Amino acid sequence: MYLAAEKKSEIFKKHGKSEKDTGSTEGQIALFTYRINHLSEHLKKNRKDFNTERSLVKLVGKRRNLLDYLIKTDIVKYRELIQELNIRK
Repeated sequence: MYLAAEKKSEIFKKHGKSEKDTGSTEGQIALFTYRINHLSEHLKKNRKDFNTERSLVKLVGKRRNLLDYLIKTDIVKYRELIQELNIRK
């Protein structure tokens, strides 16, 4: 699998409160960003993989919803996270 448990815990440790805190908004956004980047690279090589393309669109939508939630709750964390993950808006 492309996402090992160590990589996942590293993402949550860096962006969440701890590596066990998998429910934090920041951690979820960071995980979705990692997965989106991985799927984007896959689609550059396999441009006719429409199932992956659909999954990518769904992930982007989920990340967008979480980002919208983060804007409403804590705008400072939102700006830091956008800068750190290089997500354009």
